Amino acid sequence: MVASGKVEFEAIRRDKVYAEVARQIQNQILEHLKPGDVLPPERELAQKFGVSRGSVREAIRSLELIGLVKPHQGIGTVVREPSADTLVSPLAAVIVQKRKLVGELLDVRKIIEPPLARRAALHASAAQMAEMEQILERQSEKVRRGEMTIEEDSEFHYQIALAADNSIVLRLVDVLMDLLRETRERSLQTGGRPQKSLAGHRRILAALKRHDPAASEAAMRQHLGEIEDIVLGKL
Repeated sequence: MVASGKVEFEAIRRDKVYAEVARQIQNQILEHLKPGDVLPPERELAQKFGVSRGSVREAIRSLELIGLVKPHQGIGTVVREPSADTLVSPLAAVIVQKRKLVGELLDVRKIIEPPLARRAALHASAAQMAEMEQILERQSEKVRRGEMTIEEDSEFHYQIALAADNSIVLRLVDVLMDLLRETRERSLQTGGRPQKSLAGHRRILAALKRHDPAASEAAMRQHLGEIEDIVLGKL
């Protein structure tokens, strides 16, 4: 197990939070850490980098997908033995770019997330609703400033999955968000896309606050349909 003081990181530029956090952690793993070492906790990493825990979480999930780390219950995020493929592949190698496969991933989201929203309407706590509201406030401010809202988009959908209270589905949502990240980055540069995404999130949250399962499911389905049209139009 590695002591947290042994790992050194630099502050992150706001325009490349997720990718830069992942790059720095990857460099530490390849140059200084060994298989079996444990990364510092998310909260500590967020403080060291000067970023949100959501950014750290997404970076670690990306490293997990390419086989550099693995979460262990009760231990933390453990460094794995890097394979040859890991060393020669870029960090974004897991991102699916072909139109057909992206469409299939979006179909999976439409299968999974509307029922999750229905379930969240029944199970979400007041604290979880408040967290979603704060996420949308940050998203709204970024949209107003013309900034990318990838992090807030991921966090909002993650919170809904969290509120649905099913750990297995939560992992599926994590993977889908990671696989579609690069495509979402491109689509969010489309005129009107950030505003449409925010409006969709607000409709979903309004239905969740009313504890209306049918309306929550319908709002999520409408949101995903609108985003699918834009995403596939960019490929």
